[in-house]
Amino acid sequence: MNDVDLPALTPGTTPPTWLGVMGGGQLGRMFAQAAQSLGYRVATLEPEADCPAGQVADRHLHAAYDDAAALDGLADLCVAVTTEFENVVAGSLVRLAQHSIVAPSAASVSVAQDRMAEKRFFTECSAASGVLPAPHHAIIGPADVDTAPVELLPGILKTIRMGYDGKGQVRVSTRDQLRAAFADMQGVPCVLEKMLPLAYEISVLVARGADGEAVVYPIAENVHRDGVLFSTTVPGPNVSAQSAGLAQEAALAIAAKLAYVGVLCIEFFVLRDGSLVVNEMAPRPHNSGHYTIDACVTSQFEQQVRAMARLPLGDTRQHSSSVMLNILGDIWIDANGQEREPQWDRILALPGAHLHLYGKTHARSGRKMGHITFVAPTLAQAQQQFSLACVLLGITL
Repeated sequence: MNDVDLPALTPGTTPPTWLGVMGGGQLGRMFAQAAQSLGYRVATLEPEADCPAGQVADRHLHAAYDDAAALDGLADLCVAVTTEFENVVAGSLVRLAQHSIVAPSAASVSVAQDRMAEKRFFTECSAASGVLPAPHHAIIGPADVDTAPVELLPGILKTIRMGYDGKGQVRVSTRDQLRAAFADMQGVPCVLEKMLPLAYEISVLVARGADGEAVVYPIAENVHRDGVLFSTTVPGPNVSAQSAGLAQEAALAIAAKLAYVGVLCIEFFVLRDGSLVVNEMAPRPHNSGHYTIDACVTSQFEQQVRAMARLPLGDTRQHSSSVMLNILGDIWIDANGQEREPQWDRILALPGAHLHLYGKTHARSGRKMGHITFVAPTLAQAQQQFSLACVLLGITL
């Protein structure tokens, strides 16, 4: 079913065409809303009963990601299926691909699930992309701690699988610290990455169709706090035209090498000397691309629908300067530790403020609850509204 010559899945037909999404989080929710706006119906497969995507999907298959019966049911219902997170079992995507279009493919997702496989792939792409990953060394067993090159210290020890939002990683400065950190991680396979003189981080969104057509969005400049995305600014105030062009061309080359179909986010480090290092990729729409909903002609979620449905890719032009603020559960908790709703009326009174809440019923520290995008004719105006919102929400800048 993944033949590139398949016809487009025409939207707005009667009866409607069904699209599926593996995962019930906020990315699945926004994907479903974009698909429904084009006339598709959406089914989600997710083990959590009350989930953001399930609240808006036309059908929610309440089952584990590797449940054979649920997977077959999703494939029978949906002509095409995507995933909203990279840690879905690759074997489930293989099973779905026997009967449905699957975008991105299991092979693409598998690369992003394994940091060492991802780094090998980036290295293989470097002749075409012009960028390399950070110097690194696999730490599979205690002996690898002793053989790790000393020039990789200080570095960051990361688990090879299942790490995201700063989880599964720790900074180490000495070999003894490396040994202790590896032991604390229960000896799971890890990779040691050299710490580099980082100036800032950027991300590039690429959308690629099954026919090889590809488009790229403007460069997003990201700020993280405690390993979690805090804000995304587009256009990035520090991003030079040269760095932007290099990153966009590199991202397009990586997507082509992967024969990717769908929306792919690739994160890069820009070093103090202006050089680029490719960090990681997410085979799905990404937190740093949420600004596209309100600031671009075609959102990243509509683009995902277009790519998987074999429709022409949308216009990626940015029509407004934007700053996106990630909203974590911390702002629901007052000084006494009690949960209360933030004053959204004051936020929505700010010019250019677009509030997106994800339908999660319980707030907790560090949990992604929503985002606000501030759009304006100039970046300075968007930044001003962003700063005012942080004051209103009690967020320290």
